[in-house]
Amino acid sequence: MASAGSTRMPWWAWAWPVSAIVIIGAQAILGPSFAIAAAECVALVGTVFAAVYHAEVVAHRVGEPFGSLVLAVAVTVIEVALIVSMMLGGGVETAGLARDTVFAAVMIVCNGIVGLCLLAGSLRHREQVFQLQGAQAALSVIIALTTLTLVFPNVTATTLGPTFSSSQLVFVAIVSLTLYGSFLFVQTVRHRDYFLPEGGEEETHAPPPPNRVALLSSGLLLVSLILVVALSKMLTPTLELVIARAGAPRSVAGIVIAGLVLFPEGLASYRAAMANRLQTSMNLALGSVLATIGLTIPAVASVSIRLHKPLALGLGAKEELLLALTLIVSILTIGTGRTTILQGIVHIVVFAVFLFLSVVL
Repeated sequence: MASAGSTRMPWWAWAWPVSAIVIIGAQAILGPSFAIAAAECVALVGTVFAAVYHAEVVAHRVGEPFGSLVLAVAVTVIEVALIVSMMLGGGVETAGLARDTVFAAVMIVCNGIVGLCLLAGSLRHREQVFQLQGAQAALSVIIALTTLTLVFPNVTATTLGPTFSSSQLVFVAIVSLTLYGSFLFVQTVRHRDYFLPEGGEEETHAPPPPNRVALLSSGLLLVSLILVVALSKMLTPTLELVIARAGAPRSVAGIVIAGLVLFPEGLASYRAAMANRLQTSMNLALGSVLATIGLTIPAVASVSIRLHKPLALGLGAKEELLLALTLIVSILTIGTGRTTILQGIVHIVVFAVFLFLSVVL
């Protein structure tokens, strides 16, 4: 995969958006079919990768702290588009989709991606180190965000069930943005050294791309995001049909959305861990889940209030227990600043339990 700092754009970065346009046109002319749905699914995955690549190019050009915000906003737009398209296409049964997606993102990142990175990195390098202060800062915000958005709805009394009232939704949205914005400021400005590799030296980056490349990527990023929205809306009925015929719980849709959105960052985290750059791997992984919660919840809350769509955020008892287990294990893993193969295995086992219990109720 080409570097975001390269002056040459890889062919797939423009080919996927073009193929998505062709497939959308084909459905408009020929109508829906299984073959077109399969092509749309492939094009959606490819276009998500293209959008993330172009966001990275723009982020590299503008620099920090705005670069991190550009990438986070782009990924959030993709995730919100997938969630909202299914919320609009469904009824009351889709009220918990945002909750399922955010919870799945926490499980995928904190157990799946982190576990895989720790296991793979330890197998190759035996023991790896990272900055304790930066990881603890990220985890403290994750704990606060997950508790406030996914657990508190179950204990508030203004509304029945795992929901917030409109005023509570607005307040939680503001709190989420405040926490994420504060973390971003600490990570990129105030205490940037906490998130650098041991020794405090910045990693060597390629020179920023020229203005013409950044402008072209800006345009292709906008086009890719629009295409992701269109493709997700067209694929919503197919995804719901597949889940229904498989007899799987509706929460599986949240896992699919979270997995699709987090896959590019997860792949980058894995490569960094294999290259013995665990600090970068942890920054990418934990930063992606922070953006998912801190930006997705306010965006979905706004859509829910504006369109009067039901929004259930509170987790069930089983999910709350899994969340508590994940956070406790993460605290112990991060507590030393050093990792071994055992920690990777523990996280992967917890992730396997999450996947199993998501299908087998």
